[in-house]
Amino acid sequence: MTTVVKKKTSSPAREVARLATWFPYYGTRGYRQFRRTGDKAVVTSNLREFLVRMGPMYTKAGQILGTQTGLFDSDAITEFRALFADMPAMSPVESTLLLGTAGNDELNRRLVDFDPVAIAAGTVAQVHRGRLDTGQIVAVKIVKSGVRERLVASTQATSAMLTTLQKLIPLARSYDAVSHFAELRPFLVDQCDMRIEAQRQGRVRENFRAHPFVRVPEVYPELCSEDVLVMEFIDDAIPGTEYDKCAYPRGELARRLQDIIYTMAFFHGEFHVDPHPGNVMFTDDGQIIMLDYGLVGTLSEDSKWNLAAFYYACIHREWDKAVERFVEAFTVPPEGSTGFPDDRRDQLTAVLKYHFEDKSDSWSTMGFFDDATKVLRAANWRLTTEFTLLGLAFLTGEGFVSAVDPDIDVWANARKFTDRFSPFMSAELKELFDVEIAGHMPQAMAIKNDGERALIAQIHMDRYMLPSEYPLIVDTAEGSRITDIDGNSYIDLSSGFGPHILGYRPKPVVDAVEEAVRKGAVNAIGNRAELELAAIIAEAFGGDRNVVFTNSGTESVLTASRIARAFTGKDVVGKFEGHYHGWSDQGMVSSWFRYSGDPKEPTPVSNSAGAQRGVVENTLVFQYGADYSLERIRRHASTLAAVVIEPMPSMNLDYDPEFLRKLRQVCDECGVVLIFDEVVSGFRVTYGGVQTLAGVEPDLTCLGKIVGGGLPGGAVVGSGRVMQSARTTNDPFEDFATRAFCGGTTSGNSVSTAAGAAVLTYLRDNPAVYSELDAKTDYLREALQKIADEEEVGAQVRGKHTVFSIGFEYSKPALARDQAAGSHVKAMLALAYYMRLNGVYLPELHTIMLGDAHSYEDLDLVAAAFRTSIREMKQQNFFSF
Repeated sequence: MTTVVKKKTSSPAREVARLATWFPYYGTRGYRQFRRTGDKAVVTSNLREFLVRMGPMYTKAGQILGTQTGLFDSDAITEFRALFADMPAMSPVESTLLLGTAGNDELNRRLVDFDPVAIAAGTVAQVHRGRLDTGQIVAVKIVKSGVRERLVASTQATSAMLTTLQKLIPLARSYDAVSHFAELRPFLVDQCDMRIEAQRQGRVRENFRAHPFVRVPEVYPELCSEDVLVMEFIDDAIPGTEYDKCAYPRGELARRLQDIIYTMAFFHGEFHVDPHPGNVMFTDDGQIIMLDYGLVGTLSEDSKWNLAAFYYACIHREWDKAVERFVEAFTVPPEGSTGFPDDRRDQLTAVLKYHFEDKSDSWSTMGFFDDATKVLRAANWRLTTEFTLLGLAFLTGEGFVSAVDPDIDVWANARKFTDRFSPFMSAELKELFDVEIAGHMPQAMAIKNDGERALIAQIHMDRYMLPSEYPLIVDTAEGSRITDIDGNSYIDLSSGFGPHILGYRPKPVVDAVEEAVRKGAVNAIGNRAELELAAIIAEAFGGDRNVVFTNSGTESVLTASRIARAFTGKDVVGKFEGHYHGWSDQGMVSSWFRYSGDPKEPTPVSNSAGAQRGVVENTLVFQYGADYSLERIRRHASTLAAVVIEPMPSMNLDYDPEFLRKLRQVCDECGVVLIFDEVVSGFRVTYGGVQTLAGVEPDLTCLGKIVGGGLPGGAVVGSGRVMQSARTTNDPFEDFATRAFCGGTTSGNSVSTAAGAAVLTYLRDNPAVYSELDAKTDYLREALQKIADEEEVGAQVRGKHTVFSIGFEYSKPALARDQAAGSHVKAMLALAYYMRLNGVYLPELHTIMLGDAHSYEDLDLVAAAFRTSIREMKQQNFFSF
């Protein structure tokens, strides 16, 4: 005979009756005891008993109160903190019986030992120690009997009460509390499903993979069920409720805890709603173990962007922007609203000024939310569910942070966090570089700061979104060195963002350009140089290719896309998230900074004002290396003309041959033109491009940079089958109907093509250049990584086929949208300037590229400059976590 655990029943009506019974009872009892004794502790004691009796939804509120050291005295806080770990547990017999009925077959087979006495009990579940057949000790988390039913009933009761209030009270009706609670209900009820929690915990663990001080226990999903979660057992840590026993400095421990909460919200977009002491553990060396993912909030890419934009405006005290961004992103208007009232806007401005300016040294999330909510309520507006949960996370987390270190300046610590991920320098760093860098380039700085200069230079002095504080203005360049107009000389690691693979002023190019100019510098008329360069390019990619010339890589992508649309008769073009294809409206879609939508089916988003909305919306966005993107191509085959891809994405400096082969196959199946953007990689990674290394042949290849020999130039090369769409039919009416116009006055001009032909001829006739460049790449990459390791700095140096990146990060995410998480943007920016102080020009926010002109002596000087720079940065505490 099988014994089963009898479920405890509940209903909304019973919950309302319980509330009507016990609230007056505990309220009256607490009041009378206080009147008799004058002891405030009896009030909080009665409140705690009431919350426990009413069940898990109410107990959660008590846990939040237990983190608010600024709201209650120490005795009251002690009462509420009992809710973190000292909740009633099921009896050993009940726990054993429940596990037998709730565990899945795999767990029942593999769990050879189970301690029926719980080692910890929370509001929803309790944890036991177990042992698997492999000998591994595990933590077995079991949902307590009757909790799910109580939560469902409690939320239904609350919803019913709110519905009644909304019918009776106009203010409640305008606030639409019913809808707001309906959005919150799933978060409360889902915390009882251990399968959902296991998935969340797995994702959070992956987000913090290789993090320097965060640990998330591994989950074993095959052993989990609706009521049981099995995970790694942590036995070398101190419970969060006993943080005072941790040997690690309390101030640093608190700062790290706040850092985790902010990282989850701002970058991961999946945050712990309930980071109270019962869900956290510490180690004496400063490790923080995050537990319990029953309540996890999410922020979309748009919400993360809006949150960052709001805080940016507040930090810079741009209050009109801050109010506008707050209202637009985090509030819900009442039905029929025509906009946020002006008088309430003024009140909200006052709230922001008060908390972000006047009270920043004693920041209180609770105080800010309370004041902001009062203004919204007066206007009959409310906060979004996303922001409500985020506020709850910050409220709970910052309360815990302040308990760990009562002297912590939460706002100052938040500034330090955002400063690490901001490309804009802190005041202290700018003061240093104003002296050490700007002081040595007075002419360049005068030009940069000249408000009346004619030139708008978005690549350097006026760089889009990320303006350079100290832009170089070069006077001369030769070999591997550049000299600015102030006479400063540097080893150059930019290679002009790619074209100068032979260095500056290589003799073959100088000779070819001089001859082309002497011969007349021909535009728009056929010339020998363009014929020669076209033949060289065609031969490099297979011989049976046709070539169309353009003036840049951007134009190459535009031209290839037009040819593909003409060839297929379809309109839509697809691209990959994080891949940059030049400055065109479509080339910039979801390329950097700004992403949107589900990661598996991203929403196209422009990265520039002025982009045509129709062009942006008519772009499909995929994820590199993901099979689900291939299926999405199949689903859109009827409208998809082409897929454009960087075969070696610049964000990770590697390529996936297997994925590229699958992509080639899917495009063939679907009649989609496959376009490789090898503007950067073409003739740089090898003679040809990534397709040569991967053995994958696209229909069209976009080229630029190197094929111009250092001058403006680009090309599209492709199979004759597709490229015929750019060739005349000799019938003007047929051309109009079926052919793509690809002309340009200076496309294929004799000077640029002569320079390009000179470079490609040299590379073709001297294949050892590539093996030598690969050797130099390995030499420098290994030298820099060794220095970083010796200096104990968390730097990741990646280099392949002359292309480099240096990142101060604890992990490299798979998706471009996640690349900011873990990256120390401030350190990367500062490194460029410190290297400048040590005689090396490192692009501030761009990929590093080597050229044939770089000698091993140059590379040794670069390595020495890197070591000196890292040491100087360590002295400035850049790498303290």
